[in-house]
Amino acid sequence: MGGFAARAAARMGWPADAIATDLSTLLRLAGPVVLSRLGIMAMGLTDALVVGRYSATQLSYHALGWAPTAVVVTVCVGLLSGVQVMTSRAVGEGRLHLAGAVLRRGLVYALWIGGASTVLLALLGPAFLHAMGLGKDLADGASRVLLVFSLSLAPYAVSVAATVWLEALSRPSPVMVMMWVANIVNLVIDLLLVPGRFGLPAMGAMGGACATLGARTALAVVLLAYIALMRDARELGVFDKPAPDRAAEIEQRRVGYGAGASSFFEVAAFSGMNIIAGWINPLTVAAYAIVLNVAAIVFMVPLGLSTATSVMVGSAYGARDLAGVNRAAALGLAVCTAFGLVVALAIWPTARLIAAGYTGNLPVIAMATGGVLLACLFFIPDCLQVVAAQSLRARGEVWLPTATHLASYALVMSPLAWLLAIPMHMGLPGILWAIIIASLMSAGLLLARFWRLRRRL
Repeated sequence: MGGFAARAAARMGWPADAIATDLSTLLRLAGPVVLSRLGIMAMGLTDALVVGRYSATQLSYHALGWAPTAVVVTVCVGLLSGVQVMTSRAVGEGRLHLAGAVLRRGLVYALWIGGASTVLLALLGPAFLHAMGLGKDLADGASRVLLVFSLSLAPYAVSVAATVWLEALSRPSPVMVMMWVANIVNLVIDLLLVPGRFGLPAMGAMGGACATLGARTALAVVLLAYIALMRDARELGVFDKPAPDRAAEIEQRRVGYGAGASSFFEVAAFSGMNIIAGWINPLTVAAYAIVLNVAAIVFMVPLGLSTATSVMVGSAYGARDLAGVNRAAALGLAVCTAFGLVVALAIWPTARLIAAGYTGNLPVIAMATGGVLLACLFFIPDCLQVVAAQSLRARGEVWLPTATHLASYALVMSPLAWLLAIPMHMGLPGILWAIIIASLMSAGLLLARFWRLRRRL
């Protein structure tokens, strides 16, 4: 393996020691980021488990109240990705004092995003839930939960800005630790408020929503405190009022607009798959939910790798190091491909066991088993497309990844899934083949664009 790597490095004109150094940096950054992202999933899973064990009815309130905020949460991460890109570029340029200006702009932007989202969901969310044709009790219960969830969006946005800023400075470990501390806070509040303990009233789904609010607020406060207490906070310009820089402000938001739009297209398209599954029958919805959850857990690793790769590409881009840009992206793509292959080979023979871990319903287990097997085919292209998209954004290509995601997932995947699943009577396999084809299309287009840019900055 070592000889193969050395020959590959020689063909690309990259020193083997540079590859070894970059690979070590990539893995060192990616590990804590992956664990942080898994912490985000764990928080939602904890709420669902505690509320679900208390009451199935309360779990339905919780799930429906959470659903509208989930889209906002995902888009929020995209909108604030400019903080990460601009910070890593400042590091690459050797202008560390600009990092504080990026953070301060990002925090103001985060408060605007979180505040506007809270107001929007508070005004329109309950009306939306009641207009969905739900029973009045169900819509009323979910609306109350939604209002509490909406209050957590501002602290969540602030925590995202602080998180991606620290990750761009190659300091992901503190974020990882604080995320899991926030999970402990979330669990404690869940156990106190959901069933009601120590004389507190049982709040059910409202207790779960309060736990999320408390954990997100605690995470934002602790992250900001950590940043303020960093030894080099003044050197980074954290406490300095940023000088007016219209071009930098526009660029920071522009990166976020592209990433936010991409996130919206992907979330909306994959949510639409639930509707198509619902048009078939309830068992298909349950089986698709299992497949999607397995894929989401797997996706946390390439998501972490894409963040680490983006930081390295952005730093090299800021330093005007073309070889470093290409090398960082190539390593990220190679590691992600290897991960996708390994996880597919691990899941393939255990698909039925995985499906059975979610439910005891035999027809759903059978359907989900086939779905998990098919999902193994899109793990690699899905890994590649997220790393390629983040790498392109880090080097200044903002709107092409967005256009690619729009074309692949909204314009191709959604109608193709309907065609294969409904008129062609393929059911769940038809939905999953549409996802496979869209992922291959997205990965191919993004990789082709990066290849075309390999000789210029």
